[in-house]
Amino acid sequence: MKRIFITIVVTFLVLIAGFYLYISSGSYNISQLSPHNSLTKAIIRTTKHNSINKRAKDIQVPENLKDSAMLVEGFQHYNEMCVMCHAAPGEEAGEMTEGLYPEPPKLYKHPEPDAAQQFFWVIKNGIKMTSMPAFGPTHDDQKIWAITAFVTQKLGEMTPEEYHKWAKKYIHENGDHDEMDLDEDH
Repeated sequence: MKRIFITIVVTFLVLIAGFYLYISSGSYNISQLSPHNSLTKAIIRTTKHNSINKRAKDIQVPENLKDSAMLVEGFQHYNEMCVMCHAAPGEEAGEMTEGLYPEPPKLYKHPEPDAAQQFFWVIKNGIKMTSMPAFGPTHDDQKIWAITAFVTQKLGEMTPEEYHKWAKKYIHENGDHDEMDLDEDH
């Protein structure tokens, strides 16, 4: 039994030393232009999903996610802060995203109406080692819920024409927001 324990400890120490030598050598290419290998992608994907799900599971989703005022406010924030990376129906992501790795997901192409908790957590906290910033330090929960509502409840259903119609109606040329006409059905 003692020999097995010593073998396990020595093997573990050799693995740690090998890993340390590898990362110290500079052999791993950290360039945004060098994609991860399959193992690294799998580790990152699993870690990301499990981490977000664990932290988001106790977040209470507001009942007004489909409220038209919430959706319009979320649209305004999304159009101002998110479309440049995540694109929108009829709107391409900005040129900057061509050099980002991992590439920001095109959220309108993959609607996830049941993932409000996860989207809220990501928008509020960001994701390390990606270009996704944390908006929690600069935006209150109400604004983050508005963005979450728009992304999860409306964005994936919009046509390019509808997105442009909303932009024309709710965003001025100078970036100011119009107040929503609550009598109109959205």
